[in-house]
Amino acid sequence: MPKKPSRKSALTALIAVLLVLAVWTVRESRREPALPPGGEWRTVLRVVDGDTLILDGEERVRLIGVDTPESVDPRRPVEAFGKEAAAFTRRLAEGRRVRLAYDEQRIDRYGRTLAYVYLEGGTFLNAEIIRQGYGHAYTRLPFAYAEQFLQYEREAREARRGLWAEQ
Repeated sequence: MPKKPSRKSALTALIAVLLVLAVWTVRESRREPALPPGGEWRTVLRVVDGDTLILDGEERVRLIGVDTPESVDPRRPVEAFGKEAAAFTRRLAEGRRVRLAYDEQRIDRYGRTLAYVYLEGGTFLNAEIIRQGYGHAYTRLPFAYAEQFLQYEREAREARRGLWAEQ
C-alpha cells in the first residue's frame, strides 16, 4: 500500500504551486504588448526630442503616453534633462527601422501621428523611455498602457534612474 504524503510535504507542494502562480501573475501583469502583426516597417530619419520622431516620408510621430523634458521648443529654455532624453531616444531609434501601432486617436491637434513605436528587435520604445527614467508617463489623455507606464515610472523613480538620479 502506497505511503500517504505527510502534512509537511503537502504544505511544501502547495507553497511551491502558489509561488509559481504568483511569479506568473506578476510577469503577465507587466508584459508589454507584442510587436504588432502586419503593418509596414518605417525608418526613423531624425529624433526631434525625447518623444517626437520624424519618419521616412517626413511624417512627424509623437509617442503615445510619454512626456520627456523639452529640448527644442524655441519659445522656452531647454528643460533639465531634455538633452539627455533626446540623446537616449536618438541612440535607440535614429536611423533604425520601426513599426507603428495606434490607439483610438491617431492624429493630435498639431497634426502629428500618435503612435506606439516598436524597434526591429521588439523593444517597445515608448515604454523603454519611461522605464529608463528619460520621461514621464503622460496620462492627461487615456491610452491603452497607462497603468503599465505609471508602474515603469514608479520603478524608475525608486531606482533613481534618469530624471530621478541624484545630481
